Amino acid sequence: MTYAYFGPEGTFTHQALLGTLTDQPALPFASVPQALNAVREGLAEAALVPIENSVEGGVSATLDNLSGDRPLQITQEVLLPVAFVLAVRPGTELNQVRRVLTHPHAAAQTRDWTDRHLPQADVVAGGSTAAAAKEVARPDSEFDAAICADVAANLYGLEALVSGIADNPDAVTRFVVVRRPGPVPAVTGADKTTVVVYMHTDRPGSLLELLEQFASRGVNLCRIESRPTKTVLGSYCFSIDAEGHIGEARMAEALMGLKRSSQRVDFLGSYPRADQQPPQVGRGFAEEDFRAAKEWITSLLG
Repeated sequence: MTYAYFGPEGTFTHQALLGTLTDQPALPFASVPQALNAVREGLAEAALVPIENSVEGGVSATLDNLSGDRPLQITQEVLLPVAFVLAVRPGTELNQVRRVLTHPHAAAQTRDWTDRHLPQADVVAGGSTAAAAKEVARPDSEFDAAICADVAANLYGLEALVSGIADNPDAVTRFVVVRRPGPVPAVTGADKTTVVVYMHTDRPGSLLELLEQFASRGVNLCRIESRPTKTVLGSYCFSIDAEGHIGEARMAEALMGLKRSSQRVDFLGSYPRADQQPPQVGRGFAEEDFRAAKEWITSLLG
């Protein structure tokens, strides 16, 4: 098994990969689309990419490239607490830091800390936290520090001058393992299902009709985001995570309802939740309730 991931080495994606899939060969790619296309083209069996952050929300590069003409399938999710360090060349003092390089999401998640502790510094957004650490490690770099993961600081020989600098100590990034479409992982009782839904027309009640497919079956949503279809201005689809598995009656019926009422539904997978939290299923929506209702209808038909 070879994994593609959003690189370079030293990113939080790399850290998540090392923490969960340590015995697998890994190929870094410069962007999320490149990592996903490596799976589509058979260069890797699977890819690990970020999909959601508890502070910044959905990762648009992942949401926009999972579906489409060649959709992929999520088979696993990984949760990683986000812990940033201020990495400097050895010997650099805090009052010497004038220019800081990091990723835009990292800059947003450490803005209060840098405003308080580095009011004299300019924070510049770059391609990745790992690339920031690599740049700062150069003796002639114009940057004095990088905000990055501890793994990146260690990789490039930098000193973690300050640790735990995130504004929200409970911040978490969610990653997904993605493969080419195939068998769906078995029901565990603590699962998520991800779909992208395209409506027929933009009219009053269209979104309500979509949401009712889940609500009327007792299916709770974990995430819903509108994303442009990239066709015409104002045309949007909806990326949705819902609690449950396609192998469960309430989820299967909700997906069938979406299929009937929507222009298109891309099924992106049912997979175990990383936190192993089972859904709170209301009265009338358990598997035995659906089974009993079906048996009742069958008996009425003779």
